[in-house]
Amino acid sequence: MMKIKVKFVCLGILVFTTLVLSHQFCLAEISLPKLISDGMVLQRDAEVRVWGWASPREQVDLAFEGRVLSTVADQEGNWEIFLPAQKAGGPYTFTFRGTNEVTVDDVLFGEVWLCSGQSNMELTVSRIIDAYPEIMENANNPNIRQFLVPDRFNFKAPQADLESGTWVPLSEQTVLDFAAVGYYFATFLYDRYRVPIGLINAALGGSPIESWIGEEGLRQFPDDYAEMVKYKSEALIDSIRKADQERAQAWQRTVDLEDPGMDGRNAVWASADWPGDESTEFQVPGFFTELTGAIRNGSYWLRKTVEVPESFLGKEVNLWLGRIVDQDFAFVNGTFVGTTGYQYPPRKYKIPAGVLKKGENSITVRVLSKSGRGGFIADKPYYLFTGSDTISLEGGWKLRMGAEMEALRGPTFIRWKPGGLYNAMIAPLEKYRIRGALWYQGESNAGRPDDYAEKLSVMLDGWRNGWGIGDFPFFIVQLPNFMKTTDQPVESSWARLRQEQLDCLDEKNTGLAVTIDLGEWNDVHPLNKKDVGYRLSLLARKLAYSEKHLVAESPVPGKARFGKEKVVIHMDHSGKGLKTLDGNPPGYFAISNDGETLRWAKAQIKGSKITVWHDEVANPTVVRYAWANNPDGANVYNSAGLPMTPFEVRM
Repeated sequence: MMKIKVKFVCLGILVFTTLVLSHQFCLAEISLPKLISDGMVLQRDAEVRVWGWASPREQVDLAFEGRVLSTVADQEGNWEIFLPAQKAGGPYTFTFRGTNEVTVDDVLFGEVWLCSGQSNMELTVSRIIDAYPEIMENANNPNIRQFLVPDRFNFKAPQADLESGTWVPLSEQTVLDFAAVGYYFATFLYDRYRVPIGLINAALGGSPIESWIGEEGLRQFPDDYAEMVKYKSEALIDSIRKADQERAQAWQRTVDLEDPGMDGRNAVWASADWPGDESTEFQVPGFFTELTGAIRNGSYWLRKTVEVPESFLGKEVNLWLGRIVDQDFAFVNGTFVGTTGYQYPPRKYKIPAGVLKKGENSITVRVLSKSGRGGFIADKPYYLFTGSDTISLEGGWKLRMGAEMEALRGPTFIRWKPGGLYNAMIAPLEKYRIRGALWYQGESNAGRPDDYAEKLSVMLDGWRNGWGIGDFPFFIVQLPNFMKTTDQPVESSWARLRQEQLDCLDEKNTGLAVTIDLGEWNDVHPLNKKDVGYRLSLLARKLAYSEKHLVAESPVPGKARFGKEKVVIHMDHSGKGLKTLDGNPPGYFAISNDGETLRWAKAQIKGSKITVWHDEVANPTVVRYAWANNPDGANVYNSAGLPMTPFEVRM
């Protein structure tokens, strides 16, 4: 925590006007932005800036390692001091002196990386810890630190500072709150270079790219710019918030009032005497439409009776209910054990010791389906367990509908509107020197992918201009595989957005972490963040830290030669040559001679070249690889085991 020590330096002066001026001068104190605080990591081997506010024209001194650096605040009280390049190390103490004294302790010099994007960058270690329990064994490393930027928006102007935030060292007590991708990226870099790593996490779930672009950049996109201008009105924001809140509250009141399983806020059907004479059999996992044949929103009650062994009695037991659309309330023997308000988080609840009993036990779940299809997502864990004992909860459950409702229109999500996140979450960071940035975003733009590359280019130019340190490294996580597979060539908005991300490699000092093999068909938040962090660390090692001979990048298409019968594509970044990891021939290639009708194609690898053809397609004009939401069967890798990017090449 930043320590502030105030030393009064006013002299007694008899002249009244002078007294007033001296008093005003005394009240103005040095203050620092949230980033300049205890535990901060500053960029090594580069001139760095520290800054803050004081009285107009006040002298500010910085004492650091036996040296004193000085400056004078401008007429508005703004000041900044530039430190010459420092080697990695610490901890150090910075002491700022003016009319008061501010001490910043435990300062390290190392590598500073910005982590930004949407929920897959925001997702914390707590979400993946069950899949990677070994994280806790290596969690204590005070040389890795995270600064979590608060989720805020501002449409009026770029902010000078953040509302809150502290530097937090990695430990067993803090690791669960670290961004998972950033955690693995930092640990891989630390293991390689043994220098402090500082992560600045500025990400927000669901955010489209437009929200991260500054006002000047948005002028190139008239519709987005007009929307940003529109939301400069506080009155509009307040009215929308009020309408959203009232609509959601009215829906909730109505469903609770009309649901016979509820008595006010009491879930009476959660008890063991739930009437079952009108219930039907329902298979978990599954969607409610499988019973009704149509979407029926509202409340559903589900009940399963299980017998537990004695090993479950008298202790805390885990209840995992996969993923549920949209909201759920879980009860065991009438005891409430947990709720989750929206569809994406995994349902992992604890049954307190003493709740389970010998013989039959009832598990009751009330599900609120607010819009679209409600139900239980397949290929997720549904079971009770403690230690090595597990009871599956899949299969038949009793189901009754509580109250049928009209679909609830979702909230406006003002925080995602253009420009707002840039002003509140990026602009306040731009004086703080970074080594580079990691960008994991695109899911929210997948439905309208065609201008994504242009917007990312504008965003990146704006960020680089704001930081003013040149073309800093910028590494993009390409969208992973997601949703159901297909057995025929298809159009795909996710594939189109991956192509747009690939096209961004035309920007200077950018890299692409291909994750086409790391996703999950049924979850937009795949758990494998370890390999994402590793692939980003490879890009950093080569492009930021000049390990020039490292094979760090996935194969991407270079020159393509279209012939009468075949297309030969040279793949850059192939290492010692392309290969398939599964031993099968190269898969998931499609070819077309008219640019519209695509057919599965054959492919052959020779070194860094791929030859693609179809016996019945003459004069091909288009080749695609892994062009689908979830291209199961895409199997080409380089010699370093990095997957080839999905792509489309045209004649």
